Amino acid sequence: MNELLLLLPVAVPILAACGYGLLSWRPATAWIGACAAAGLLAAAITIAVAVAHAGPRTALGGLLRTDALSAFMLIVIGAIGLAATAATPAYFAAEITAGRATPRTAARHSLLVALFLAAMAAAVLAANLGVLWVAIEATTICTAFLVGQRRTRAAVEAAWKYVVICSTGIALALLGTLLLNFAAHHAGIRPGLDWASLAAGAGRLNPGVTQIAVLLLMLGFGTKAGLAPLHAWLPDAHSQAPAPVSALMSGVLLSVAFYAILRVKVISDAALGTGFARTLLAGLALASLLVAATVLLAQRDYKRMLAYSSIEHMGLLALGAAAGGQLALAAVLLHMLGHGLAKATLFLGSGHLLQATGTSRIEAVRGLAVRAPVLAGCFGAGVLALIGLPPFSVFASEFGIARAGFATGLGWATTAALVLVLIIAAALIGHTSHMLLGDPTPALGPGAATAPTRLPGGVALTLILGLGVCAAVGISAGPLSTLLRLAANTMTGTP
Repeated sequence: MNELLLLLPVAVPILAACGYGLLSWRPATAWIGACAAAGLLAAAITIAVAVAHAGPRTALGGLLRTDALSAFMLIVIGAIGLAATAATPAYFAAEITAGRATPRTAARHSLLVALFLAAMAAAVLAANLGVLWVAIEATTICTAFLVGQRRTRAAVEAAWKYVVICSTGIALALLGTLLLNFAAHHAGIRPGLDWASLAAGAGRLNPGVTQIAVLLLMLGFGTKAGLAPLHAWLPDAHSQAPAPVSALMSGVLLSVAFYAILRVKVISDAALGTGFARTLLAGLALASLLVAATVLLAQRDYKRMLAYSSIEHMGLLALGAAAGGQLALAAVLLHMLGHGLAKATLFLGSGHLLQATGTSRIEAVRGLAVRAPVLAGCFGAGVLALIGLPPFSVFASEFGIARAGFATGLGWATTAALVLVLIIAAALIGHTSHMLLGDPTPALGPGAATAPTRLPGGVALTLILGLGVCAAVGISAGPLSTLLRLAANTMTGTP
């Protein structure tokens, strides 16, 4: 029974993918994806409760393992996956009505999204660094087709850019994996790529080889997480992908890639001390924040604006991981959830805004608060959540990261990061105010959908619930507090 429970987060989305492959897209099957995501979330919550009471569990002969950290990540995947898939039927109904998609397109999309969710679940459940690498590579394969789904020149170019840059990153991660396996083999650690075995025997690893391996692994998985300097794929891919895919990529795929960095950091700290990973992550954090701040000031596309905001938040995660300690790491995990909920809401809302206006240019959207008050309210509240205003959970997590940064000798980096965050917040508020306020745009842009600007009821409910959960977690983490504490203990080696 325990083994079956660990298999469910991967098996349920795969069954949904088979359902779309056999039955295609029709009113009776449109909600299979949302049901699968709900099943994944239910399984994740059940696993989290079991782990909190009985400790880590394994399956498939030790290839899969769940502890508090992986259980929390499963909850993030399930929650953001449910939001994205619940909004998908209405999104494709408008696309099919406008002639930009067909039922076959919707079926292929839903099949790939289900496989995408299964790959992310497999990544966080993997007990082996090699299995994790394979799972993250599988996410690249699934999402490459989704990014280029519209088959426009810009979409195809974004898909190729995504594949080339992320393949470069994942190749670096593969080389790092091989080097770490080499170090483990010569240190007598068996099996050489098992997380628990590597962490337990890290003190015996060759320091020189381990340094190179950790550097390659963090740069490789950092590419997938959208950290500078290999971040260039992210704005193009997130702006060209369909809205539900952008919500998943920004809201959870980046966090799954950063999860891999957290696992590598545990091994690095045990083998090399905390200084090596801290310096590397602090540098990646500041570079990412600087890139986001510089570009957002002059940004003219609201989907790309949201994409560059994701680079900012990955930089904040890197800063929190660099600080280390229970407070910082718990704040990092809370930030993953809060950012995921807010960013999924914004990307889903931007998809309906694009359908209504036919443009993603910021200057072409005016008076949204008059034309579409519900959409404008959700979009505005989502931006407020992103910039860290209370009561949203991003405020609590950013405060925790900043506090830990000043307490662990990273005061200079934390100060620089806060200045850049303020610049980014000013840019986001300025661009969003232009879209929400003023006189309404007199006419729809070219290529606009025939559907009204008003949000479908189910989508509006999804967006409001997503923001509501983000605010509720910011006020009180509730049952998540225990899981966050246990996950932070897992990363710091605290009993």
